[in-house]
Amino acid sequence: MGDFVLPDKGAREAAVGSLAGMEPSFRRCFQAGEDFELKREPDLGDWLFHHEEPGQTVREYLDSQPNKVGANGRSKLHILPLGEFPKETSPDLQELKKYMELYYAPMVVEILPMIPAEEVPAVTRESLSSGKLQWNSSHLLGALRGQVPRDSYGLIAVTMTDLYPEEGWNFVFGQASYKNRVGIFSFARYHPAFTGEEGEGDAARLVQQRASKVLTHEMGHMFGIKHCIYYQCNMNGVNSLPECDATPMHLCPVCLRKLQRAVGFDPLSRYQELEKFYRQHQLLPEADWVKGRVDWIAQ
Repeated sequence: MGDFVLPDKGAREAAVGSLAGMEPSFRRCFQAGEDFELKREPDLGDWLFHHEEPGQTVREYLDSQPNKVGANGRSKLHILPLGEFPKETSPDLQELKKYMELYYAPMVVEILPMIPAEEVPAVTRESLSSGKLQWNSSHLLGALRGQVPRDSYGLIAVTMTDLYPEEGWNFVFGQASYKNRVGIFSFARYHPAFTGEEGEGDAARLVQQRASKVLTHEMGHMFGIKHCIYYQCNMNGVNSLPECDATPMHLCPVCLRKLQRAVGFDPLSRYQELEKFYRQHQLLPEADWVKGRVDWIAQ
């Protein structure tokens, strides 16, 4: 492995596809300008060092015939909490809901009633490394199919319990089935306390940022969007928390155009609302990036 070839400018522009006929400011939303960092050469341990991925152009995305928003009344996104979320180490689910509503506007996001840990139909074990309780994510995926509401485009179950996909694996952050519109993801490892560290004063913000990235990334898969290889993008595959931390919260022009085709938002208005959210939550580097992007589009 490790033979990934970075896409050149021609490949990146071809991935976005033709923008002819669009109103100028709308067209600029899908042009990179100087705002987007190109995909980095993967290091040993990074996702693309170990996984062969060809990328997915906008045309390939449309040809894949992803699940259509609104088909059979499936127009909402759902979050299903499994077990308790201790305030000291957990992300704020209500803030995650608000963020997802901005990220996927105008779709409605609902948090379903929490299922107590003792009622979660999970196969369990003790972690091979930490000795902590883990749930089998593969088994849970099958059990959660029956929890998807009839009006749900996609449901993601979230938990503070660690997960593993099968024997022989140490852990997994999560797992999803796009066709069945369901996923399960754990936030257990996002706080430094999981590995016995105290964490710095901004640990709560770090946990919230990591959870926001992963939840929007995985919901992106529910829309049929595959991992991105063109830019540093929220849809990049990641193998570790450091690699996750190195990816941005925003979508690159290729993935943004896919999501826009799926949901139908106004990209400029979406950027403006996300900037307000980032500033409110002291995510200033991302807020400044979005502000620069808005200014470039509007010039």
